[in-house]
Amino acid sequence: MTSGEKVSIAIPTGVLHGGALSLLARSRLARLNADEIGRQLLVERGGLRVILVRPSDVPAYVDHGAADLGIVGKDILWETPGSHYELIDLRFGGCKLVLAVPDGSSLDGPETWPPMIRVATKYPRTATAWFEAHGQSVEVVQLHGSVELAPQVGLVDGIVDLTATGRTLRDNRLRIAAVLGSSTARLIANQASLKTRTAAVQSVVAKMREASASAG
Repeated sequence: MTSGEKVSIAIPTGVLHGGALSLLARSRLARLNADEIGRQLLVERGGLRVILVRPSDVPAYVDHGAADLGIVGKDILWETPGSHYELIDLRFGGCKLVLAVPDGSSLDGPETWPPMIRVATKYPRTATAWFEAHGQSVEVVQLHGSVELAPQVGLVDGIVDLTATGRTLRDNRLRIAAVLGSSTARLIANQASLKTRTAAVQSVVAKMREASASAG
């Protein structure tokens, strides 16, 4: 990248944090200790400025130009499409967005669904679009905490949530009735950054693409 020209990248806290830091190290862009960046929230290494934000905030930082690039789960992009470009499937942090119902539920495939199904989820946009695409009327109850409790107390028929191993679902006596989609970490870019700072930003993108491909 051009001398003195810094490229900023927003990386998420949570489950993708370790993978994001590992990718930066493999790309030879920045070697950062998780404890160090966790305390500082903003770290600069050479020509790279690393911004630590909540996963759901990554698209906003990129869309509004506070970060040139961002690492974010596809599940977040489903809910917040934004104005960014999605550049690379980084192929870590894999999980599935599923419809899960109680073990004793009669709900299974679409042929078993009632005229109206009620689901709890942190992904209302994605859940609504998926059911509508399948011709199913749905009432979505948006929750911000653990959704696994909702079917147990009769609030909903099922939940739409992410799962990597299925253990939390099994622990709460839930089973998967349908898979809505698969999510992995993605690299996104601010549109203006790609057009006005092409050389610097694309240099970082190329290194991350190479490191991601070699890891796969």
